[in-house]
Amino acid sequence: MDFILMILLLLLRIYSYILLIYIFMSWFNIRDTQIGRLFGQLCEPYLEPFRRVIPPLGMIDISPIVAFIVLDLARAGIRQIFAWLM
Repeated sequence: MDFILMILLLLLRIYSYILLIYIFMSWFNIRDTQIGRLFGQLCEPYLEPFRRVIPPLGMIDISPIVAFIVLDLARAGIRQIFAWLM
């Protein structure tokens, strides 16, 4: 059971890093590269619902911040569910 928890938490951490890199790629305008398109395919389906609900503040898109908070809450929730099961 610990192994499954560790794998799930590791996958969520890796996804967080991919999301962070994807956001930084937008600052440097390198999303049109092959890796940028790959990260876009991985991150945009997750970011899209947040962008629909949270409008940008001028030129600043704060939806990734909320997406990180939700991802962190999911990580904590998974950890708590596994704690209850053990």
